[in-house]
Amino acid sequence: MTLRILVVGAGIAGLAAARGLRVAGFRPDVVESLPASMSPGAGIYLPGNASRALRLLGLDVPLRPLGDLIFRQVFLDTRGRELFEMDVAALWAGVGESRALSRADLQQVLLTGVGGEVRYETEVRDVQIVEGAAKVEFSTGAIAEYDLVVGADGRRSTIRDRIGLGGPATPTGQIVYRSVVSGGPPLTDWTAVLGRRAQFVAMPMGGRKIYCYADETAPETPNPADPRARLQEIFGSFGGPIPAILERIEKVSVARTDEVVLPTWSRGPVVLVGDAAHATAPTLAQGAAMSFEDGWVLGQELRQSQADIPGALRAYEERRRPRCAQVRDRTRERDRTRDVPPTLRDPMLRRRGLQIFTDHYKELVAPV
Repeated sequence: MTLRILVVGAGIAGLAAARGLRVAGFRPDVVESLPASMSPGAGIYLPGNASRALRLLGLDVPLRPLGDLIFRQVFLDTRGRELFEMDVAALWAGVGESRALSRADLQQVLLTGVGGEVRYETEVRDVQIVEGAAKVEFSTGAIAEYDLVVGADGRRSTIRDRIGLGGPATPTGQIVYRSVVSGGPPLTDWTAVLGRRAQFVAMPMGGRKIYCYADETAPETPNPADPRARLQEIFGSFGGPIPAILERIEKVSVARTDEVVLPTWSRGPVVLVGDAAHATAPTLAQGAAMSFEDGWVLGQELRQSQADIPGALRAYEERRRPRCAQVRDRTRERDRTRDVPPTLRDPMLRRRGLQIFTDHYKELVAPV
């Protein structure tokens, strides 16, 4: 049986889903509303379970030369004094390597796994379920019918809205800043400096570049007009490597983070994956990992039950929902811990930080 499958979105989740479907023997179409020239900026950190999922998808080999391996996470207070450190190589032993790299490089690796052309600048205007199939209208004016539509179009998913699977994403109250610094201070570890309801994370990503991720809890504050100046305002007094990094920062992207929590991820022949189904704040760096795992599991369940697509989609959700809920719960716990006043939080982290933060990942060491 040859299934007609459409993947909507050619970001991390969409390309992972397309690869997972190809590994399972399917040949999906992939469309993306943005032009091909839109390359993702900044960097990304992939924990060990992300590497394991890429291995299942057959994409671990092209990843190996890219970025920098991360063996240790170091947590500092605002003066640059150590709170605790985590041996991430030991945490993910037998699972996979942890790595920081360019998002654009990761995108290219994922594109090699699609095995077909991505139709860029092609939006889905409407999706209707007709006699068990999905009738899709595109911005090009074309109309096509599919046995399965995979919505991988992010937190503000058009597919989620069109098919009635849930409302808009819910703001978490965090503002996130991302940047890549060239020629900054020598850095060998993933390093976080924790402030008052704010943190600055920096890590080596290869090529003498540092990937910087910072956030602040600011639910009522509009996004800053000058993100670089705002970073200096919040983190300018921090110790550790932060002053030397701030001196080198040139371009900063800024965004607010959202959560997506839905009663169900599918309706008939339409299913959601990645952030469209279960977005969280990026605190645990699990967004890409969850998307990779989604793509693998979706392909495997569909291969086993392709004659019963709604049944395969239910089986996919039953496997994935508990794990994604764990990530959401641990993310909220990590953010609550971070937002404890430093006078209470820092002594607690010096005593128990390693155990607390290791526990946030222990469920994810288990197989997909």
